[in-house]
Amino acid sequence: MPPTMNVQGPRNPQRHAMAKMPAGGMKTIRRLLSYILINYKWSLVAVLVCIAVTSVATLSSSLFTKTLIDDYIMPLMEQDQPDYRPLAHALMILGALLAVGACCSYIHSRLMINVSQGTLRRLRYDVFGHMQKLPIKYFDQHAHGDIMSVYTNDIDTLRQMISSLPNLVSSVLTITLTLISMFVLSVPLTILTILMSFIMVFTTRKLGTLSARYFRAQQENLGKMNGFIEEMLTGQKVVKTFCYEDKAIAAFQELNENLRASVYNANKVANIVMPVNGNLSNLVYVLTAIIGAALALNAFGVPTLLAALSIGTLVSFLTLVKNFTRPVSEVSQQINSIINAVAGASRVFNILDAKVEDDGDADVTLVNAREEADGQLSETSQETGVWAWKVPQEDGSFRLQRQYGEVDFFGVDFSYPVNEETDPGKQPKQVLFDILLDTDAGQKIAVVGGTGAGKTTIMNLINRFYDIQDGKIEYDHIPITQIKRDDLRRSLGMVLQETHLFTGTVMENIRYGKLEATDEECIEAAKLVNADDFIRRLPNGYNTLLSGDGSNLSQGERQLIAIARTAVANPPALILDEATSSIDTRTERLVQQGMDRLMQGRSTFVIAHRLSTIRNSDMIIVMDHGRIIERGSHESLLEKKGKYYQLYTGNAMGL
Repeated sequence: MPPTMNVQGPRNPQRHAMAKMPAGGMKTIRRLLSYILINYKWSLVAVLVCIAVTSVATLSSSLFTKTLIDDYIMPLMEQDQPDYRPLAHALMILGALLAVGACCSYIHSRLMINVSQGTLRRLRYDVFGHMQKLPIKYFDQHAHGDIMSVYTNDIDTLRQMISSLPNLVSSVLTITLTLISMFVLSVPLTILTILMSFIMVFTTRKLGTLSARYFRAQQENLGKMNGFIEEMLTGQKVVKTFCYEDKAIAAFQELNENLRASVYNANKVANIVMPVNGNLSNLVYVLTAIIGAALALNAFGVPTLLAALSIGTLVSFLTLVKNFTRPVSEVSQQINSIINAVAGASRVFNILDAKVEDDGDADVTLVNAREEADGQLSETSQETGVWAWKVPQEDGSFRLQRQYGEVDFFGVDFSYPVNEETDPGKQPKQVLFDILLDTDAGQKIAVVGGTGAGKTTIMNLINRFYDIQDGKIEYDHIPITQIKRDDLRRSLGMVLQETHLFTGTVMENIRYGKLEATDEECIEAAKLVNADDFIRRLPNGYNTLLSGDGSNLSQGERQLIAIARTAVANPPALILDEATSSIDTRTERLVQQGMDRLMQGRSTFVIAHRLSTIRNSDMIIVMDHGRIIERGSHESLLEKKGKYYQLYTGNAMGL
């Protein structure tokens, strides 16, 4: 499945909907906070200090209005020759305080940029590093596009979440300090403001609930359109071959219209939330001003100590009202942003929690060895062409056992694991039944059979991409569960039917098989498999840049580079899974010559559809529906006139 495209939809589409915290949401938030605190504890402390200073500075400016009017402006208006020096001194102090608040706000913003981007960088690094350790079955069970979206969409939601957390703290602190100050200035007006704020919150919840279902439909339609675009991009050759363009345009138009309608309905409701909140905030301000003015003039005739206000107190209180209603509206949005990001954070942590490949008690490693005059093996750091298994002994010593490449299966049964996330309760389907296989060192073993017979599965088990349910597999008479996975796979050079070339030069792609290989070794490997000739005809030879999985090369040329990549690794044993399936007959003859040289002295397992390429195999295994039904040499199998005879003579379908 191709990776999910990041088609830009409406930014933060659920910002107005009152989201509900998903199951395990608080645990996810605590985990993210602990993740941040590991590296940025003191930065967060500094952020909290800056937030506190900024909030105090903002509150001080609002409260200063009362002092400014009651203690300076009103007395100055009654003086014949006013002295402005005390006022100037007070304004200078306020200006300094506001300057400190502005600096703290700037420092807080810069620190949070560093904290958020640094945390996301570490998350991406940890997710990618952890992904490299996951077993093949994980990638078989999870769509590649879904995994890609974790690196893009889901980690981006964490950026919003990390940014929202300090803003939430700031808003809560501002509300708390402002509310205390309002109670100090006027209890009746504060109660009025709180009642109106509850109305704002209630209205926001009702409108948010109404728009939430529209936003869900919007996200579903956006996902459908993304998937359709991916299919069209990856299948352009098929689209043009079968003249599907008009049909594709019509299908896209329908999906596009569905997305437009859902976005319109969602935003039709959501976009009125802010104007409604704004007008309710203005209504609170107006009602407070009217009632406050009446209290200031003592129009209600209430006791002075209970309700009477000075002009400065009223003006200061009205400023606090604005400071109070704005964070009240922001808090709900910030909480929504955090809650909506929890789902993305959970997906990120799901990858980090996925079980990696574990060697368990495996302790056998593969080492370079040197054969001494007496025939004994000794370990060496130099490449000698002799490989040995380093097997620990009970007394703490090691013995070296020559690597021959003998692979034996003893009654192996295997079923591919079921993805419990997508298919809970589904029983795995058995694909291999009682596989018995005995090979000798240096043999060329060919595995043939129809589609779904289990050929590739056997190769996956030799590499231990999957673990068997029953039976035993031995490699040079050592159970493969006792061999460390990296060493096991290092002993097996593998050429797959589906080649994959990385962005880089031809030389770099060949060197991928052995990172420390010299240019000369890479060139020799290319010559060995007869790839040197066509590489030198490329525009820049070995320095030709490949991109798009080698789209500027033919399929056969890509396969030749993949074979050269295996050749430069110089592995003790080989697995060739349809290695020449995409090469024309003439090129196949050249490659086969190189492959024969590469296979010389090595145990080799070959999966082939072209039976002509395996005629010289030491043993041919014929599989059918997960069972070995025939085995023997090419000549002996033809004499039996069984399944292999039918396949070879072309009387059977499916191969």
